[in-house]
Amino acid sequence: MMFLHAKLRKLKKYEKKAELKQEILREKKLFVLDNSLRESTVGQLRGHTIENKWKIYEEIKKVGFQDIIVTSFSHMTRVGDTFIRQLAEKREDFRKFYAFTEFIESIDSQTKIPDTDTIPVGLMKMKELGIRNPIIEADLFYTDIDYKIFNVKKITTLFSQRMQWVRENLSRDAQIFINLRDIADAIINKPKRVFKVVEYLSSLPADQRPFGLIFEEPTGNYLPDQLGAWTAAVRHEMDKCGFQDGHLLVHIHEKWGLGQVSQLECIINGATGIWCSVCEEGAALGHACSSVTLLNMIRLGNKHVFKQYNCVELRRAAQEVTRITTGQEPHPKQPVYGERALDIVFEGSMGSNSDGEGFSMATFFGEEPPVRMTTLATPRMVLERLKTLFGENTQFTEERAKRMLEVMLEDLHENRKEEYMSKVGLAILFDRSGGKLTEAMAKAVEDEKPETVHGERLIAQIRKLWDVWDLRDGVKDDQLEFDAFYNGFMAPYFGCYRCDTTRRALKAIDMDEDGQVDWNEFSLYLKWAIREYPEAKDAEELLSIAFRKGLIPAMQDEVLKGS
Repeated sequence: MMFLHAKLRKLKKYEKKAELKQEILREKKLFVLDNSLRESTVGQLRGHTIENKWKIYEEIKKVGFQDIIVTSFSHMTRVGDTFIRQLAEKREDFRKFYAFTEFIESIDSQTKIPDTDTIPVGLMKMKELGIRNPIIEADLFYTDIDYKIFNVKKITTLFSQRMQWVRENLSRDAQIFINLRDIADAIINKPKRVFKVVEYLSSLPADQRPFGLIFEEPTGNYLPDQLGAWTAAVRHEMDKCGFQDGHLLVHIHEKWGLGQVSQLECIINGATGIWCSVCEEGAALGHACSSVTLLNMIRLGNKHVFKQYNCVELRRAAQEVTRITTGQEPHPKQPVYGERALDIVFEGSMGSNSDGEGFSMATFFGEEPPVRMTTLATPRMVLERLKTLFGENTQFTEERAKRMLEVMLEDLHENRKEEYMSKVGLAILFDRSGGKLTEAMAKAVEDEKPETVHGERLIAQIRKLWDVWDLRDGVKDDQLEFDAFYNGFMAPYFGCYRCDTTRRALKAIDMDEDGQVDWNEFSLYLKWAIREYPEAKDAEELLSIAFRKGLIPAMQDEVLKGS
């Protein structure tokens, strides 16, 4: 019994620690230095165009982020340079714009001594283009620098010189950030150097010190506890030196799935903010983004960040910046802004998007959480999905929904691996389960376009053949008489046109019961076939799939009615 009590005490201790962390995240105000214009393009196969920059900028403004990194300068004229000129032409407010600049312009490869006399090109371009707030990027453990010569005294002196130059040439009110970008390596190998620099910067008079310090973990290799400990140590040094109002911002790259946890751990341990994009796109596997971090804080009850930023726009903005950057949708399973992030998988609370009476992400974003169509769904969930996509209909019954779930299992037993979540997939499942396609289903599927150029081409080839048969009666009206449809498309699968089973099968595809087959009625099955079997190599194979796996199973119900 004593052993059990000891275990319970230990458990309570861990619970108390977890509650304290949650309280910090719940009560924290968060400074977001948005880096969507820069971070999201790092490492991308296709960079940002000027048009991309403007679209991303507009998305960021909708979220309410005011402090924005607009570019990183180099000797070349980057797209960011041109974008800044256009921002000036449109009289945008430059007071909250930031740009990256190097701490030192160059290093002598022979002596390993930095050139401390030349003003870095980034600062010179900021002066030229009117950007007042620099992010000065410095290394404290760079193998190409001889730190015995370029020692802490020279490093700190140069920091003061750089900040003085900024205030004399950019703005007396410049908000200067110092980025200790290799802090992970430096704090492990040369911790004294790191903390001497932090102590110096934090001890400067208020009118001489920076606006804040920032750091990054570019490898994604370190554990959240390590990053939390480093953050706490730096924060402690800043506070000890009287720099309590100084910002400490963090930026974490992704590699092993720890990015977001690490970012939250840094916030818990004293970071006052984050510098990142609204979406995870970035170098290598991406980075911990603002949309996911902010939503984690909001779901824990943080009202401060909700008031600071227009957080209901985060999901849409993250999706849009991803599309602008990559030309593709976010990964479906991307937390917060992926297509499946709001899905309901199980009936009731387990696995759903709502924590009982607590936070519901779908409700927060003003969206209806979609019911995911899987073999774990219940008949009521299937009904809800049918009504959501196609409206009310007397055919939508629990009995029909139960049959649809049975057909899903039958498909798996027959090695048919298909999806039933899309409008096309659900409509065909309904049809194959004894239902008759409704007008709403036909309209929804008609509006859906093939996802690939290959799919469009195959359907276009079949449409060309359809038009040949359609013109045989002298009128092109997108309709075929039963005999024309049989001769043109159906004969390989039904051996006798006048047989009763064939006539009943034709009725199954005649959704509006006008004695003809409409192109829209037929193309529904073609769209379904190319969606489920995109590897179909030609139009003939696509037709075969549409009949064998779509039309014929759906026709069986009509055939059986006459048996």
